[in-house]
Amino acid sequence: MSLPALLTQHIARRPQRIALLQHVAEQGSITRAAKAAGISYKAAWDAIDELNNLASRPLVERSTGGRGGGGARLSAEGERVLRLYQRLQALQAQVFEAAEESSDLDLLGRLMLRTSARNQLHGQVNGLRREGRHDRVSLDLGGALEIEALITRDSTERLELALGTPVVALLKAGWVQVLGETDPATEGSNCLQATVEDVLADDNGPSEVRLVLGNGQTLCAFAEVGWLEQAKVTPGSRVRAQFHPSYVLLGVPV
Repeated sequence: MSLPALLTQHIARRPQRIALLQHVAEQGSITRAAKAAGISYKAAWDAIDELNNLASRPLVERSTGGRGGGGARLSAEGERVLRLYQRLQALQAQVFEAAEESSDLDLLGRLMLRTSARNQLHGQVNGLRREGRHDRVSLDLGGALEIEALITRDSTERLELALGTPVVALLKAGWVQVLGETDPATEGSNCLQATVEDVLADDNGPSEVRLVLGNGQTLCAFAEVGWLEQAKVTPGSRVRAQFHPSYVLLGVPV
């Protein structure tokens, strides 16, 4: 089975993140892999979460052991992706040799896009409904999870969205609200059941909360320290992640 197109493009565009898989395989720990890669523990988590979200199956399997602890190893899918990355490196060398001018590589670089959105959820379109000037797009994330995005009709046409189109839903962490299991949800908003994976405190503002959805994909959100303490939210807590469809940005392979 071939890799999803979005993951394949990510491999080509963000090789340093895929190289992190090699460190995980060698070190058997995310903490040690981050040190070997010269990045922070938090950055390593972000990279692995993003890769797992884009893949059809998790690439890294982790065992808990407290913040900074626990072990990690590549899944069979992760090992396969690592082999693909190594083949892509060889192909990339051939591309560099074939480039007619150095400006050719600059042009390709400008055509590649990075995003500041912390959350990137992989899915496919399973519903399109016109609502005035906007379209409500239903996305199947897998594992019986579904979210909606509200975009302009022009965006639907420009992205050439249709049933079955693979997409990435982009969502800034600040747009995700963490709710307790009994807190009322806002009508019309996406509201997903999740488990708290980690809470990263920040002395200068809200804490970062890492959430795992039922299909294994992850979300990052921010929550006030006072609310977290009052709601007794800790790793392992069951919560809900809420965000309005108009906050969901969509991207498609190019």
